[in-house]
Amino acid sequence: MTGRKMAAAALATLGLGALAVALAPASPAAAATSCYGGQKTVTYTAGTARQEFGPYTASSRCNDVNVRLLQSGQIMACVVFIDHTTKCNRNDTVQFVGEGWKAVATDVRDGTRFKVRLFDPSESPIKVGIAF
Repeated sequence: MTGRKMAAAALATLGLGALAVALAPASPAAAATSCYGGQKTVTYTAGTARQEFGPYTASSRCNDVNVRLLQSGQIMACVVFIDHTTKCNRNDTVQFVGEGWKAVATDVRDGTRFKVRLFDPSESPIKVGIAF
């Protein structure tokens, strides 16, 4: 192979290598960062009453609606799919949410409109992150 052909082969190899890197799927950590990186921060101030946040529209950034506290403690949460009902998902039940992300609604279709309903029997105000 001549020097010119070797250089062309090397460039082609580099080009294919760069293309392969560009087409490689994102790591799970990168996907999680993009989902949670778009979180909305809200402040729950209702004390023992419920309070709703939204409406939000589900996007392709996350498959689920995720909630977490941005401080220590617990809060109860659910999702209300507002174009279909006024009740919480999962047979009108709530879930306890702490400092780690909790999926309060799973496999939510892109474009679905919803509100996050929060309940807390003990304290207020509470900072909450919502990712969808």
